[in-house]
Amino acid sequence: MSKKRFNKLADKIDRLVKDLEKSRIREYVCYLENPKRVFFSNFLAGLARGFGASVGFTLLAALLLYVLQKIVRWNLPIIGDFINEIARIVENNLRNRGG
Repeated sequence: MSKKRFNKLADKIDRLVKDLEKSRIREYVCYLENPKRVFFSNFLAGLARGFGASVGFTLLAALLLYVLQKIVRWNLPIIGDFINEIARIVENNLRNRGG
């Protein structure tokens, strides 16, 4: 093998090593080899996802109830009665649960 070709191959290997170090594969493999750490990080991610979903649903439900109350105040006969009944059911359920 000629020296020129050897140097070219060595340069490519050096670039490959640097690229692998930049990609942080070693840290990722160490992370995957520690089951407690993987479990804990997935547990925290699940908690955050569940908390976000519950807060988001609560905000959407509150917005929906607010809009429905505004529609009832417009006194639309059929829709207003239906929405009024839904609002009454929701309020009764909240009172019964202590909320």
